[in-house]
Amino acid sequence: ANDEAAAETLKLIREACRFLRDDPGTRMHYLRLVTGVDRLPAGETPGRIEMVYHLWSYEKRHGIVLRVHLDRDSPVVDTVCDVWPVANWGEREAFDLMGITFKNHPDPRRILMPKDWVGYPQRKDYPLGYETVQFTFNFDEIMRQKPHATE
Repeated sequence: ANDEAAAETLKLIREACRFLRDDPGTRMHYLRLVTGVDRLPAGETPGRIEMVYHLWSYEKRHGIVLRVHLDRDSPVVDTVCDVWPVANWGEREAFDLMGITFKNHPDPRRILMPKDWVGYPQRKDYPLGYETVQFTFNFDEIMRQKPHATE
């Protein structure tokens, strides 16, 4: 029953967006940004993964930010592509980089990472890869580690 309640709550985002778009008092016709955020540590929020929707009304000259907290292990939320078609790209990016699944999305393909990529680079538990920055004090050490073409 608890999973059913959570699933019903996640469906409400599309209804809330549709209301904010169509209501004469709000008229939020412009989706400025849709993105995923990894909140580390989780703290007091119910989930670490969060979907964020920035909405704007040119007619009323006001905006609002909606946030949906998702389960870290399986972040799933309904798409809002039927409310604002431009959400297609932001949701695909959130899927690609954060691992958020959008139910009923019209085109759930990766757009930035290769198809065979494992993991989600924008999550805060993703391993970092880096190269030591070269300065004057460590120039010789860095140069010894760099691969050089042989003659």
